[in-house]
This record gives sequence, C-alpha cells and structure tokens, in this order.
Amino acid sequence: MSRPPQPPCDQAPAGRTIRIGTRSSPMALAQAERVRAALTALVPGLRVDVVPVTTSGDRWPGALSALGGKGAFTREVDQLLLSGTVDLAVHCMKDVPGDRPVPAGTRFAGYLERDDIRDALIHPGGLKLEELPPGTRIGTSAVRRIAQLARHYPHLETVPIRGNANRRLAKLDADESDALMLAYSGLERIGQTARATEILDVETMFPAVGAGVLGLQCRDHDAATIALADRLADPGTGLQTTAERMMLQVLQGHCNSPIAGFATSRPDGSLTLRAMVFSLDGKTVIEAEETDSACDPVLLGASVATTLLRQGAHELIEASALLTPPMT
Repeated sequence: MSRPPQPPCDQAPAGRTIRIGTRSSPMALAQAERVRAALTALVPGLRVDVVPVTTSGDRWPGALSALGGKGAFTREVDQLLLSGTVDLAVHCMKDVPGDRPVPAGTRFAGYLERDDIRDALIHPGGLKLEELPPGTRIGTSAVRRIAQLARHYPHLETVPIRGNANRRLAKLDADESDALMLAYSGLERIGQTARATEILDVETMFPAVGAGVLGLQCRDHDAATIALADRLADPGTGLQTTAERMMLQVLQGHCNSPIAGFATSRPDGSLTLRAMVFSLDGKTVIEAEETDSACDPVLLGASVATTLLRQGAHELIEASALLTPPMT
C-alpha cells in the first residue's frame, strides 16, 4: 500500500539540515543512504548528513544476552537521538527489542515500504537445503532459524556466527561454516543477492518479526522531522509492524526467543497476523493466526499473543532461554 506522490513538504524548508543516526556496518549505511536519498528527493535543497556509530553489539564478539540482547545494536544510536546529535535514526526493525518500549522521548514516526521478508541460504557449492548432506554446518545467530532448521532438517547442524552480514559472508569464505543463512532483504541492501543459492519460502523458514522493515525514529517533540518521516512512511507496513511488535511485546520476546511472525494487509482492508513459537529443538510448535476486519494492529497483536500464551508460549520461551547456545 504505497502512498501516492505528494508535493514537497512545507514543514522542512530548504536549507535545513537533517542528521541521520545509524550503525556503521555496510548494510546500515546503505539503509541510511536510502533514507537520505528519499529525503532529498522529497525536499529539494534539503541537506541530509549521515552520522554513523559503532554500537556495542557490533564490537562485542560474544553472546548478545551479556549486553542485554538486541538493544546492543540500537542503544548508542538512541543516545545520539536523545542528545540531539542526530534528528532521525534508521533501524532495521528485526533488530529493535520487542520486550520493552522505545526510549522515553522518542517514537517511530514511520516505516518504509516493506522489503522481502524471506531468509536465504548461501552455500559455496550452490546446493539447496534439501540437498545438503548430514552434518552440514549452517552458520546462524538466530534461535528462530535454529529451531526451524531442527524441525525441518534435523540431520543438519547449526554453528553460532556473529557480526554484520558482510562479516558473516567473510567467515563463510574462511570455512567457519559450510553454509550460511541470512535475510534476503539484507543481501539486497548490500548488493550480494548473487550469493544466495536458495530463497526459502515462509513455510520452511517463518520470518522474524519486523523482517524487511526499516523504521524511522524521531524525538517526540520534533514536529518537523516527524512530518518528514510520515511523508516517507508506507501505511500498510506501519499497520503490519505495529501488530507484529505488539504481539512480541505481550509475549515478552527477546533475542533468545524462537518467535516468528508476520502480518499482511488484505485487499479488503483487513489485517492478518500469523505467528509461531518453537522449542529450540523444533519438536514443539505452537501457532496462531487471526484477522481483524477493523484493522486495529494493537488489538490484533495482543490477541494473537494471548492465544499463543494460552497454548504454552511462555513456557517455550523460558525453556529456550535456558538452552540457547553460548553465542547468539
């Protein structure tokens, strides 16, 4: 559901400078450049600077849980925003913690049109998942992927691998794993789609909450920047992301939680959310799917989470946190 072209925003006059805060990885910089280009096209003459920062999650080689989970990838960018050093932060939404609200004084003012939600397999020999021999080591840092690989392909092994997408590809090339699993949208953003040997359907690898979504975070009272972010926002993606993240918040899902889910906007205006929670060994799976004809994403997300909790989601999430491999 793309927004039709509109005239330049009159709340951000030419001559103003917008500073975008972002992680310093190649993918994050590509995401920030996408937003910079969109803003300068929206307001001719607008100056947009990109301010990169290396986060604690980028520096730390060990378990994210030791740093408080996925917040390690957003904390320093949040600080730049709150301090006024930057006006706008660009986040990959699957890296934004879902078990806590955004920092006080900030909000997500909009989400860009959603990219591909699927995961991809990268294998140097060009093999697909079903062709991989027993014992093949697949590098992944996501418990969501670990659980689903165990469910569908128990003869394969997973090995923990950390770092940004470029670094993970380099580790694959250095034989630290036999294959690699990454988000296909991430490969698109860094120009590496040719490395993908298989794009997995959602029934094989159910996607992460917020998959393929870039969020635009602003300070609460910065009306001019909020107006700009809103002009870039895709309404359908906003509804989908809000439903998914509400579900995750009610479940109290974190970086060690094997939770998957995505929402879709229907032609009739309704919103559907489908979600799964796994045991880490993939042997237990609970699922919920609901449609809200009123298109209330908060209500839909909370309802789906409640259905999952009634089926035992909390117990699965807690058990998986205790069994998670040491580097996730």
